[in-house]
Amino acid sequence: MASPEDDSLIPPMPALSCRSDVALRGIYEISKVLAVPGRLDEVLAQVLMLLSSFVDTRRAIVALIDDQGEARSVACQGAFSGEARGVLLPERAVGRVVTSKAPLIVDNVEADSDFAGWPSDAGCSDKSQAVLAAPILDRGEAIGVLAIDRRSDGSHRASTDSDARFLGMIANMIGQTLHLYDVVSRDRERLMEDQRRLEKESPRRVEMSGEQALIGIVGASRAIRRVFDQINVVARTHTTVLLRGESGTGKELFARAAHDLSPRKDAPFIRLNCAALPESMLESELFGHEKGSFTGAVGQRKGRFELADKGTLFLDEIGEISAAFQAKLLRVLQEGEFERVGGSQTVKVDVRFVFATNKNLEVAVERGEFRADLYYRINVVSILLPPLRERHEDVALLAQEFLRRFNEENGARKRLTPAAVRLLQGCNFPGNVRELENCVRRTATLSHDDALNEGDFACTVGACLSSTLWKEFPTSPGAAQRSAPDTTEFEHFDASAGKRAAIAAASRSDAPRSRPNGRASAAGGATDRNSLINALEKSGWVQAKAARLLNLTPRQIAYALGKYNIEIKKF
Repeated sequence: MASPEDDSLIPPMPALSCRSDVALRGIYEISKVLAVPGRLDEVLAQVLMLLSSFVDTRRAIVALIDDQGEARSVACQGAFSGEARGVLLPERAVGRVVTSKAPLIVDNVEADSDFAGWPSDAGCSDKSQAVLAAPILDRGEAIGVLAIDRRSDGSHRASTDSDARFLGMIANMIGQTLHLYDVVSRDRERLMEDQRRLEKESPRRVEMSGEQALIGIVGASRAIRRVFDQINVVARTHTTVLLRGESGTGKELFARAAHDLSPRKDAPFIRLNCAALPESMLESELFGHEKGSFTGAVGQRKGRFELADKGTLFLDEIGEISAAFQAKLLRVLQEGEFERVGGSQTVKVDVRFVFATNKNLEVAVERGEFRADLYYRINVVSILLPPLRERHEDVALLAQEFLRRFNEENGARKRLTPAAVRLLQGCNFPGNVRELENCVRRTATLSHDDALNEGDFACTVGACLSSTLWKEFPTSPGAAQRSAPDTTEFEHFDASAGKRAAIAAASRSDAPRSRPNGRASAAGGATDRNSLINALEKSGWVQAKAARLLNLTPRQIAYALGKYNIEIKKF
């Protein structure tokens, strides 16, 4: 039996349990930080800040090894100043950690030859200190170092080994995070390259012939031909284009057509949905980044601006970008130059811009949500794409084309009967071309016969879910006869006239449409300012909920807010 004096055989269990709990909590909190994408220096700075809460430190640093084999500081915490910043470990000490791929524990730097002549801390008179360092590994290779230092007065000796193990765990988590982002970044580059290659190799169908032929677009109505004419004219120039219209009207197809008909057609066509990414990721996607600029940036990568050099860059949902990013984008539009994230070298590009939005930018400028100078910069040639309800004669052509694609993909032989075509032509399709395509594909998928009849469509049996979201428009000819749709407005800025114009869809009836609760629509003017404010108060100032309370569409709510100059409260 071990003697009571043998401390090595009888460890202090309560103390170990306590330190284990602290370490476990530290790993949990740090893992949450590493799981959120962001700039590398900001994420790792948060990691070091949390690290100091669980381990006694005076200073801490994360350094990554660059292509030349030198350690470069990415994040640091503590008393750094002047030349001392980023040199917590001398070069020989870093070499020991990287070469051995094992933690380094130095109880007193004054007694270690690798630290000879190294200033421990410019702001501290007490040079007696200890250093703990752990390698950051990626696939077995040391790519960096995580290190801390603290005063060496003998009080930390009992916890030094456990702190070194804890530091090694955090370093491994950092390495795994960097590896994951590296894999994602490489896959993204490969997919983008495959996409560009396929776009060059695959033949593109021409739906119309003559001067108005646009690739990949179906339509013969007067409204769509007017857009054809505008696209054909602006495509021959390098002028910035702003495509405006409701969601689902085919803004990306028209942007691609403007590129294919332009002198830049042999250069890249790069597109990006600005609303699909957070601001931190959007900046990297557009401008690119340097190695080590944020989490996962293990190498330099070109952004969409550089990839689109000499070609066309299409930015969809431009009205959704933040005010901070609007300022950065404005400089690129004005100067044609930018810096990669984390870099200082200025990159110049020659890019033709095509923007798209379904947002009322004029109202956004009035409310201060969109910069006026950026608005005037992108609103050079503004083209309004007509909704499908204004081009009913194109519905049959589009439906036949979508059914042809369905048959080609699934080896089927479906066809539309004349009654089915008439049914589709009687619908308003608030979701526009996208909704029509979904309707045709859904009906073709569920139909047991090759001939798609009127009764096969969901709207004839009251199963069209779109009608529950868009009460403003009927979903079938029968519904159109029972109640006429309201006149909806899409305000846009007429740059040539210098004043506002309202483009309204023609109503099937002059009589105002009645709501289930007896109230008329906002377009009819029956919803006053007080009713609108009361509904917003009840819904917590959520516009979508207020729209449901008033039996209006979200677009009508937005229009009424601008009309009555009501400022949205944010909580």
